[in-house]
Amino acid sequence: MIAEIGLAALWLAAALAVLQMVSGAFALRGAEGAINPLAMYARPAAVVQAFLAVLAFAMLLWAFMVTDLSIKLVANNSHSMKPMLYKITGTWGNHEGSMLLWVGVLALSGGLLAGLERRLPERTMGATLAVQGFVALGFYAFLLLSSNPFERLPVPAVEGVGLNPLLQDIGLAIHPPTLYAGYVGLSVAFSLAMGALLTNQVNPAFARVMRPWVLGAWVLLTFGITAGSYWAYYELGWGGWWFWDPVENASLMPWLAATALMHSVAVLAARDALRTWTIMLGVLAFSMSMLGTFLVRSGVLTSVHAFAVDPERGAFILGLLGLYIGGAFTIFALRAGAVSEGKRFSVSSREGALVFNNVMLSAILAIVLLGTLYPLVTEAFDVRVSVGPPYFNPASAIFAIPMFLVMAVGPLLRWKEDKPARLQFEVSLIAAVLISAIALASVVGDIPFLPLLGLGLAAALAVAAALPLKGRKLTRVPTATWGMVLAHFGVAVSLFGMACEGAFTQERLAAVAPGGTEQVGDFSVTLQNVAPVAGPNWTAIEARLAVSRNGGEPVILTPQARNFWSPAQATSESALLTRWDGQLYAVIGNQAEDGRWQIRVWWKPFVTFIWYGGLLIALGGVLAIAGRVRVDVKRRTATAMGDVRRADLEALNAAPMPAE
Repeated sequence: MIAEIGLAALWLAAALAVLQMVSGAFALRGAEGAINPLAMYARPAAVVQAFLAVLAFAMLLWAFMVTDLSIKLVANNSHSMKPMLYKITGTWGNHEGSMLLWVGVLALSGGLLAGLERRLPERTMGATLAVQGFVALGFYAFLLLSSNPFERLPVPAVEGVGLNPLLQDIGLAIHPPTLYAGYVGLSVAFSLAMGALLTNQVNPAFARVMRPWVLGAWVLLTFGITAGSYWAYYELGWGGWWFWDPVENASLMPWLAATALMHSVAVLAARDALRTWTIMLGVLAFSMSMLGTFLVRSGVLTSVHAFAVDPERGAFILGLLGLYIGGAFTIFALRAGAVSEGKRFSVSSREGALVFNNVMLSAILAIVLLGTLYPLVTEAFDVRVSVGPPYFNPASAIFAIPMFLVMAVGPLLRWKEDKPARLQFEVSLIAAVLISAIALASVVGDIPFLPLLGLGLAAALAVAAALPLKGRKLTRVPTATWGMVLAHFGVAVSLFGMACEGAFTQERLAAVAPGGTEQVGDFSVTLQNVAPVAGPNWTAIEARLAVSRNGGEPVILTPQARNFWSPAQATSESALLTRWDGQLYAVIGNQAEDGRWQIRVWWKPFVTFIWYGGLLIALGGVLAIAGRVRVDVKRRTATAMGDVRRADLEALNAAPMPAE
């Protein structure tokens, strides 16, 4: 009955999505201020739909936990002897399950929006829920018509095939769900943008409702990308933290758009500016998440990250992409002229700095998009090309470098208008740190240009991140300001790790006989022996490496070359030795005819700072959310008491966001 309950819940949720869409659309009928009685069903439809969608996912999760081999999806992606953790993660470690998770989070978000949000006018809320129901309906149709997760087998399988060995890792329990939740947060932002555009309510009140959804989506995407980067780094055994893989880019592009949207919605909420820009970015951010979904599930590319290789499913998603995004941009083109301009501001202002960085982020997004899609276009004409770091790194740097420089100064500027001369000391300090760091790094050795510049920018950004606290009593600094400071400092930390990895990494690839020693950096690596070992569903060749630094006490590392039999697949398991100033990364290769073993070892100074910085950025976003909640509670309380002045409300609205 597990599958039947889940499938019935899914069909009922789809029916309620139709009701939500139609009922919400009725809110647009009639004169301003008059609400059609049929519009009252949109909110309850969204709430009940959320319950049913979550119930459907819970049934699939239960089926994986008990290994119900009568369900095709379970039989193809699980195994009765799997640890419970991998049974659970197997629920979304496949195409159908991950899409059901997507729809479940989408419906839950719509239910929370409908059940809790009361600040928007009812016409705008109705239009928003109609758009959200329309988006959900397309994904319900996709699941029910082409990707049924509850399909039964004619005869139950004797045993399951098992989960992809590359996905049998704790990283899978974190990476996909956080990314999906981030994508869904952008879908809510998209629905809110369309609802405000349709009802001509693009104003600060709308932006304050939209802001937590954008910020929450941005935090989740940041955390998901950080976790996914580290998973690929240690699991694939290639020694890199980012490969510009098309599926990696598929998650990066929504993050870039969400970062720009987060800044834009902050300006609209605080200063009533960038109205049209905010709507456009709301559509663009969701467009990038839809494009990423298409790339991962269409079969147009092959990647260890990709879930599906079925062109028919890809055509379905491409149709949804054209319907949603094409329709949204059409509405935007028709109604953008009706959106009032909002308040103006000087180029030399905080708003001006945010606009500049938004343009730079959009340019980087265009570069990543072009580099991701270009090989797919040329392949359609039987021309195979590879686009990698030689294109992405310098092309992105053209826009990233000025963006970082403006990011260092932007938070110090005043709203609306400022005089650059006022910041003479701060700008001089940032420039001095930048130049000094570059000069110091250049003395260390022959460092490539981009890593050298990255080291200088990282130092300058680290100092600039703390400057908004200058002259302030730290105990009275708003939580949202701490979030901004921490997020900017996290960018500096990540940039430092990236630059060090590019500038100072040392690699040693050698064929070593047992007892042989190789040197990489300060480390001596001795191959003691190579022996077979066995795991729950794999066998492996395991190398035993004794690693000592500058003659110190040796540490044993055990990289493996594994062969799984459920399903059959070979993987390389790296071994890591983490120190405060970097990581030693080791993998074992094949055995040569003379009995020696291929050993590959990297010393990567400060590489862990890449992920420490990502976590700091996400934590900064969490602090900003906490700060915004606190400000909103104060605003509502003060408004209810009727004793707050207009200036006080404006001060609350202007409280900064992270990365402002």
